[in-house]
Formats: sequence, structure tokens, C-alpha cells
Amino acid sequence: MICNLCPRQCAAVRGKKDGDGYCALGALPKIARIAPHYWEEPCISGTKGSGAVFFSGCTLRCVFCQNYEISAKCKGRYITPAELCEEIKKLEASGVHNINLVSPTPFVEAISEAFEIYKPNIPIVYNCSGYEKVETLKKLEGLVDVYLPDFKYSDDTLALKFSGAKNYTDTALAAVGEMLRQTKSIEYDNDNMMTRGTIIRHLVLPNHTKNSIEALKLLAENFGSPLVSLMCQYIPCGKAKEIPELNRKITKREYEKVKRFLFELGLDGFVQDMSSADEKYIPKWEF
Repeated sequence: MICNLCPRQCAAVRGKKDGDGYCALGALPKIARIAPHYWEEPCISGTKGSGAVFFSGCTLRCVFCQNYEISAKCKGRYITPAELCEEIKKLEASGVHNINLVSPTPFVEAISEAFEIYKPNIPIVYNCSGYEKVETLKKLEGLVDVYLPDFKYSDDTLALKFSGAKNYTDTALAAVGEMLRQTKSIEYDNDNMMTRGTIIRHLVLPNHTKNSIEALKLLAENFGSPLVSLMCQYIPCGKAKEIPELNRKITKREYEKVKRFLFELGLDGFVQDMSSADEKYIPKWEF
């Protein structure tokens, strides 16, 4: 395949198990972990867990990624769409609330093929970096029920520095706008689990509260009152330990400053407890 699925527009040649694009991935899904996951927002994980499928590789590959082993080093193994379908069936049968596709963008075509074989009877969650192409997202309309995009940066200089991404802010805003268009109003089931909607995540970085405040301001200016998940789970991972400004957790003062601005804007959503900044919440990559 010739791939232009993400905003990097590589026009990469991707074979089944290799490729010459930014992600260096083949066309077959590469999986690092498939298991119930209990550490998403309450309306996603619930009591039975979210059926997480962690894909290897990423369109962004941030230097501080907590999943650096799989996002940048691409740890995992390739499977066919039919095999992916069988694994999703097993997750569904285990009783999870939804099927949670984590960093799935490089494999959109294979995922669509799997869902042509079997579409689960529980919600499909698309859990992504936010650095997405609107044209690719449109291919998912009718397949995805819940979007969980990140909105990482209000500052394109930071996006280039930490994620090697040009024009991140406008690209992510356009992508989030498309997700909101597709999901429209938020819906929950009788157990208060989200069955349709979009939750926009923002991770506060150490020494960069201005970026966070401006990011929240952009979300309010562009989308009114979207559902926002403000995260303080940052710990230095990947290459972050080599970067002085990123080589620590965020402070309570930093988080309270951003959280206070979130409340001032009147944005609804979720806030994390500071105890979430712990390596124990990073999954073991076994599949």
C-alpha cells in the first residue's frame, strides 16, 4: 500500500510487515497488548474494564510517551485482520464495556477489514494522539462510537520539539472538530458508561502550564463546552529523562493552576488525582 493515512503525508510504501514511512510499520496490525484496561476515564473503564487493543507505533511518537516501548520502539507482533477479529471477539466475551483501539491510525484499513468480518455489539472507542487527518477520520464514520483524542499542544514550537510534528495545533483542532461532528451529542447507558461521544484529553507537562492554559482556551473558543479530561499522570519516560525541562513529575501547584483555569472556563469533564503519576499504571507489553 501507498500510505497517506496520517498528517505526515509520507506516501510511504508499506508491505505486510515493513514500511519506509515515519512509523516504519507494515500494513498488517502490529499488537503490543490485548486485555481489559481499568485506568481510563470512569465512563470508559467502568467496573469491568475497557477492552484495550494497544497497537504498536504512533503517528506522533512524543519523546516523553509513557508507552515509548511500543510507540517509538514498536514492540509487538503482527497479526492478520482475521486474527484481530478473533481477539476482539474474546475481549467482548470477557464482559468488557467497549473495544478500545489505542493508537490505531496506521492500521485503519486493516481495522476496517476486521470489522467487516465481525462488528462487536459493544461501543468502539478510538483512542488516539489527536494528530489525525480529517479524511482518514471520515473513513471511520459509522464504525467508531467514542473518540478519545489528545489535544497536547497550543504551541507548534513545542509540538515540533517534543513530537516532531509540524502544524500540530490546527491539525488537531480540525481532527477534533470532525470527531465531534461524527459523535454529536453524548450518550450513556444505564450504567453511566459512554456509548457515544468525544472526550478530549490534555496532559499537563512540567514547566509548561502556559501551553496547557492556552490549549484549554483553544478548546473552549473552537468547540464551546466539549467534554475534557485533564491529566496529571506525567512521569519522565522515553527520552524525557535526557531533557531537563521534562525530567520530573508536575507539581501540585502546576496542576492546580491549570485545573483552576479549566473550572474558570466552565468546561465539563474529568480531572485526575496526583497519585496517577506512577509507573505502576503503565501496562506490561505482552501479547
